[in-house]
Amino acid sequence: MKKVIGKVLLVLLVVLLAGVLGFGIFYASRIQTIRSIEKLSDYGDSYNLYRMNVTYNYDLDHLIEYGVSDNQDMLDSILKEAMPLLPIHMTAPNFGCSAFSVEDTSGDILMGRNYDFKQDTSAMLVYCSPKDGYKSVAFAALKNLSANQPDQSAKAAVATLAAPFVCLDGMNEKGVSIAVLTLDSTPTNQDTGKQKIFTTLAIRLVLDRAATTQEAVDLLRSYDMFATSGRDYHFYITDASGDGRVVEYDCHDSARPLVDTKIRTITNFYGLYIDQVQPNQRNGIYGHGKERYDRIEQVLNENANAITPHTAWQALQAAAQNPKPMDVTSNTQWSLVYNNTDKTAQFVLRRNWNDIVTYDLNTNSIL
Repeated sequence: MKKVIGKVLLVLLVVLLAGVLGFGIFYASRIQTIRSIEKLSDYGDSYNLYRMNVTYNYDLDHLIEYGVSDNQDMLDSILKEAMPLLPIHMTAPNFGCSAFSVEDTSGDILMGRNYDFKQDTSAMLVYCSPKDGYKSVAFAALKNLSANQPDQSAKAAVATLAAPFVCLDGMNEKGVSIAVLTLDSTPTNQDTGKQKIFTTLAIRLVLDRAATTQEAVDLLRSYDMFATSGRDYHFYITDASGDGRVVEYDCHDSARPLVDTKIRTITNFYGLYIDQVQPNQRNGIYGHGKERYDRIEQVLNENANAITPHTAWQALQAAAQNPKPMDVTSNTQWSLVYNNTDKTAQFVLRRNWNDIVTYDLNTNSIL
């Protein structure tokens, strides 16, 4: 890693020499962020778990002001905010998944989450502590940054500076957790005259600025939404009180208004139209994955009044998926349980169920 950091410093030095002193100060905190990268696993397939502490100051409002009308706008806005003037490439993310929230016997609120995507990826545990927002921990798929091995490549290490803006799920210090899941409907592209945000920026906004599920819903409703990567999505959000809702953009209305629905479990179908969805098949615009919903619900119902964190892991294992090359929402890349009450998280990579890593947001430490 030291050699990689040395190369990173050399790349940044060349850029800095072409700029002014103020630009050097600007990049100092980005260098510190890169230096914080730590490898947490060592799997033979080279797809591993990493962590980083984001110490540079980003400006979400500034990022939103760039304006988004297509995927390239989305990518350009992230690069301008995270690493201006650096020659970095990234791709628009895709995501599948299952999510649920439940209260355990000790009264803690847990959110379980499987992230499913057909192509393997390394994962980055991203810690943010914005000066005008809440502390949070979140997961980014490093394949989306062309950075699966940030400890082996200077270019990949620099690319991880964009990680805060491409996270796929997370939890903040107020106990709000959020995850994005793909749908089969036409991609949302609202146009009501509000400022427009994109899919993963919605996650960063909620983590930085929402203290409850209701605040998260109100926040998302205050913007127009652009669904990236040519797919449609919905968000599952829950908080420390156990208020679990799926946030969707109604596929039956051409204006695609935001609708929030209270629900315990969700996969890749509209919770709003759950009565239109059958398991083990595609259901047109309404989505798919009802069989995974049923498996999770079965585990939770069988353990009613006796739910523990172990129960949450049983539910995640029941809904996990092996690779299917023709199915974009197969191949579980990571599984996690956020504890919205004590602000801890447990996670595993690619169904390695015996390799659970435990993280504490209160101290930003691996336990």
